[in-house]
Amino acid sequence: MKKNGQVSRERRAVDFAAAAMEQMELYCVTHPGGPSAVRRPRLLFRSELWIALLGPSIEEGIVGIGPTVAAALRAFDVQYLAGLPRPIQAIGAVSALRPTQATFGTTGRRCQNVKSDLKNRADASGFA
Repeated sequence: MKKNGQVSRERRAVDFAAAAMEQMELYCVTHPGGPSAVRRPRLLFRSELWIALLGPSIEEGIVGIGPTVAAALRAFDVQYLAGLPRPIQAIGAVSALRPTQATFGTTGRRCQNVKSDLKNRADASGFA
């Protein structure tokens, strides 16, 4: 404290940073598997906005921006997940994994050549 009863600027900055870290910790506890909890981006405060940043700069990194720490971390999570490749979705749970006759032909071996597979089918059916 200063002599006039006001808190110093440095003390306010330390309190502000501690409060932000506490809010980040609470967010990470409630979202334990999320990108923010796993990757722990840096928190910055600029122009009344919170910025969650992973990387060397805003231009090159993954960024989340919001009016609160939680909002910035949510935005970071969305941006992080948007950059990941999408998983391949199966059309049918088992049928997508099971090879079809079209894949293996009538011989049970993987078709190397469509013409030879058609010839094998014709030979097997008695039509030559």
